[in-house]
Amino acid sequence: MGKKVTVVGAGFYGSTTAQRLAEYDVFDTVVITDIVDGKPAGLALDLNQSRAVEGFETKVVGVTTGPNGEGYEAIEGSDVVVITAGLPRKPGMSRMDLLETNAKIVRQVSENVARYAPNAVVIVVSNPLDEMTALAQIATGFPKNRVLGQAGMLDTARFTNFVAEALSVPVKSVTTLTLGSHGDTMVPVPSRSTVDGKPLRDVMPAEQIEELVVKTRNGGAEVVALLKTGSAYYAPSAAAARMAKAVAEDSGEVMPVCAWVDGEFGISGVYLGVEAELGAEGVKRVVTTELDADELASLKEAAEAVRAKQSDVANM
Repeated sequence: MGKKVTVVGAGFYGSTTAQRLAEYDVFDTVVITDIVDGKPAGLALDLNQSRAVEGFETKVVGVTTGPNGEGYEAIEGSDVVVITAGLPRKPGMSRMDLLETNAKIVRQVSENVARYAPNAVVIVVSNPLDEMTALAQIATGFPKNRVLGQAGMLDTARFTNFVAEALSVPVKSVTTLTLGSHGDTMVPVPSRSTVDGKPLRDVMPAEQIEELVVKTRNGGAEVVALLKTGSAYYAPSAAAARMAKAVAEDSGEVMPVCAWVDGEFGISGVYLGVEAELGAEGVKRVVTTELDADELASLKEAAEAVRAKQSDVANM
């Protein structure tokens, strides 16, 4: 039985994620769904026609879904479901501005995922990310390890890119880490960041690190402001696709993701950006990273900030 992955939402983010997943050639089938009639089928047709050029065999299937769950039978047997559905940000909007609108969409999608793909691992990318991940877990009723969110992978990639550009060094020589929330209480972790194996703090002054931390925190808003319509999708889709691949391959790879935290770092009962080992069951375990006192305090602060908002979504 081959692996099957579903991407819900055929906007720029969803279609790019589907493309990356197909081109990995580790899945038998990639299903892409959307409420816009014909759009997912058109994308699937186009992607399938690229197989001969790019040399992958994964088949892409596009399905239009309806308000009462029509079409969702196509996702049956999915090992992984990536939820990208929801409105993107517009210039001047915060991720939290999307809360009520996207909560309705994510709840409806999650209920259909639970019905048709009850054994799937769910990766949420809809904003506001931490809250939508919590809502997807509530709406599916899945074990918490099988529902996770894509945030830290993207924020870490942004931080790494900014450090590499500032120092004019190759991206692969830089390692960084961001934890906490996908938003204002993001916690970049300079103590775990290195350039060519040397601590970041040894090669960059503290005030410049702080500037890049702020730039990382505002990374998504900067893209939104420049695009004027829509939001980032190349880097976010790369992050989500890598997570889906790690789950499909049961790789045990450690990645920064939004995961359920229950006792780690002295924090309990909340979805939060942490490092986690990913595999076939979703989050195998949360990896407790060595943090300095300031970073740990910031992580606990982030946990409390998202906890209050996550309790609100239960009734949405």
